Parts: sequence; structure tokens; C-alpha cells
Amino acid sequence: MATKKPKASPKTTKSKSTKPKTAAKTVTKPVSEASKTNTVEKEVITSSKGKSCFSGFFAKKYEEKESILTVFKNHKFYGALLGEVIGSMFITLFLFSLGLMGVASAANYSFLVLAVFIAIYSFSGACLNPVITIGMMASRRISVIRGFMYLIAEVLGAWFGWLIFNSFHLAGGETAYDIPKMTAIGENQFWVFAMVELLGAIIIAFFFARALKYKRSVFTFAATVAGGVVLAMLVGFVVSAAFIGVQNNFLFNPAAALMFNIFPASGENFGEIFGGICQALSVWAFLPMIGGVIGFYVSDFMGKLSGEE
Repeated sequence: MATKKPKASPKTTKSKSTKPKTAAKTVTKPVSEASKTNTVEKEVITSSKGKSCFSGFFAKKYEEKESILTVFKNHKFYGALLGEVIGSMFITLFLFSLGLMGVASAANYSFLVLAVFIAIYSFSGACLNPVITIGMMASRRISVIRGFMYLIAEVLGAWFGWLIFNSFHLAGGETAYDIPKMTAIGENQFWVFAMVELLGAIIIAFFFARALKYKRSVFTFAATVAGGVVLAMLVGFVVSAAFIGVQNNFLFNPAAALMFNIFPASGENFGEIFGGICQALSVWAFLPMIGGVIGFYVSDFMGKLSGEE
């Protein structure tokens, strides 16, 4: 019996000695984790010190995987194209129905833009205007292939809008509808016409870029875009009426403008006709799309300066 007692004593001492070891291990774990987090924070701080506020200004803002090989395999892409066609059709149909002349039309147009953008936004982001599409491409918010297909869909939708309007006109037993003409550009008036379209496109693109910050609320997004469209129309109406003496020379939408009779149908020679076509394309197509790029980059520049993510 005496020999059994000293055997039990070392067991108890071993068990007691092992307890503080396990306790010491549990104490050192949170210390090591805290040190790891501290080192990670230091690395982040040191890495961000050398970067300017304009780092990543030209970075892609869309999915890296989207390319010409993958975009056509996604069924959502076709829904986006259909949304662009239908939305552009509604807008062009309205322009032919009520026109774009006067402050009253600007108010009506704002409600149309609000409704159409709310209905179409979930499909394609509701560009519905080559001015917006080119600006989205230039600021790398959408891929080139997606933007190019959007442009085709917008022109196609505008053409469908014109066909629907003209078919109802013919159904009444009347002759073909006389396509409304944009006011002819007179001598020494090219830059006045061009600046009206350019300024209006910059305003619309800037408001659209700012509206993307509120894209979680569809109504806020659509209301911001509609406000930009109304402001552009009011500026165009006042400037054109004051300096040109006309009221129906602005559209701020190249796809819809192509459906109006913007190209000259006659001239003294081929050079005069070709020059008139280039002049019309410059005023109502090319310069507005340049304005779209400027509007998006102005918005991004202001966002970077203010530290907006």
C-alpha cells in the first residue's frame, strides 16, 4: 500500500503542470491575431500613401469577364438590347407626336423620360440615347461590344417609333406623313447650332452620371435623369430662341435626330449636298456624342477630387 501512494502523486503533479501550459497557449493566440491585424493595417496605410486621388481613373467599371466571346452567351444581354429598342421607340414616338418646341413640351417630356427610365432601367440601365451610350463607353462603365450593340438598338428603336407613328397616319386615309425638318443651318450659324447641341448633351450626360450614384433607388435615378433632360431643353430653347430665332433645332438625341429630315435633299452639286450631310451629322450626331463623353468625365473628375468612391 505504501508503494502505491507515491505513484499517484506524480500523476497529480503532471496534470497540474499541464494546465498552465494550455492556459499559456490560449493567452498567446489573441496576441498573435492582434499582431497580424496590426501588420495588415500598416501595410494598407503604407500602400495607400503613395497613390493619388486619381488612381484608377481610367479603370474598368464593368465585369472583367465581359467580352465579345462571352457577352452573346448571356441571355440577359438580349433582354438589355430589347429594352434599349423599346425605350428608344417610346421616346421617338413622343417626339413625333408632341414635338420638342416650347417650355410646355419640356414639362411633358420630363414625365415621359421619368416613366420610360423607371420601366426600362432594370433591363439595360436605360441608356436610351447614343449620347449616354458613348459616355458610358468612354468612361469604361460598359464594354465596347455592349456599347456598340446598344447604339444599333437605339437607332433601330427610333426607326420603329417613326414607323409606328407613320402607320397610324396612313391608317387615317391620308398620304404619307411629312417628316418634320430640323431648321436649316444658315450662314455663320453652324457654331451656334453646334454649341446648343453640345451644351445640352453635356448637361444630360452629367446628370446621368450623377444619377448612377442613386441607382439603388430607381425613382431617384429616373428623376435625376429627367431633371437633366428638362434643364438641357430649357437651355436649348432659350439660347436658340435668343441667338438664332428658331425653336425646333435641338434634340440632344442622335438616334432620334436621324429619323427627322436632317439631311439636305437637293443642292447645286454633289459637293454641296455632301457638305450639308457632314454639317448635319456634326451638329446633331457627332458633337452631341462628344458632349456625352465630356459630361461623364466631368462627373468622374469631380468625384475623384471629392474622394467619392
